Amino acid sequence: MPKVKIRHGESLEQALRRFNRLVLKSGILQEVNDRRHYRKPSELKRIKNKELLRKIYFENLKGE
Repeated sequence: MPKVKIRHGESLEQALRRFNRLVLKSGILQEVNDRRHYRKPSELKRIKNKELLRKIYFENLKGE
């Protein structure tokens, strides 16, 4: 679980923004959403392949 200590002279809003950024980077919310409903292994495989193809497509665009 991400922890944030409030720095000297830092407002609560800034600390909250840092905390939210850490939570997003750690993937906690993504994992919660993934576990909300059961997905069959075939569905997970299809999603993984789709993301891989998307990644390859954008890497090829960047290289051109």
